[in-house]
Amino acid sequence: MNSAEQIAEHMEVIAADGIPVGTVDHMEGDTRIKLTKNDSVDGQHHLIPVDWVDHVDTHVHLKKNSNDVRSQWSSAT
Repeated sequence: MNSAEQIAEHMEVIAADGIPVGTVDHMEGDTRIKLTKNDSVDGQHHLIPVDWVDHVDTHVHLKKNSNDVRSQWSSAT
């Protein structure tokens, strides 16, 4: 399954521990998800790789827990 094709703007992104880590702003190519800056405590966009996605339903569910996501995501302006 190609998860990137199922990911849409405004979908909530949920870590493996059930904690929301952001909302999809848009896809950056086929490999990265850009999160909205509105949900971020530092007011910045963050990028996470599609490889972290476990599955997509009405939300984007990640394989990593929220602490790992926040410590490993990339910042974007």
